[in-house]
Amino acid sequence: MSGPRKNRTALLFLGAGILLMLIGGFRGEIAVVLQKAVVICLECVGIG
Repeated sequence: MSGPRKNRTALLFLGAGILLMLIGGFRGEIAVVLQKAVVICLECVGIG
């Protein structure tokens, strides 16, 4: 692959990732992920 084609592909994947993160944010999935992260952290410490 040449340089410009690599950059175009990287930008395409970056744009797709940002779009999917925004869709997840609008669906309220950020709260679900953070809630699961808290539970995992508490289990590691031995509190949860």
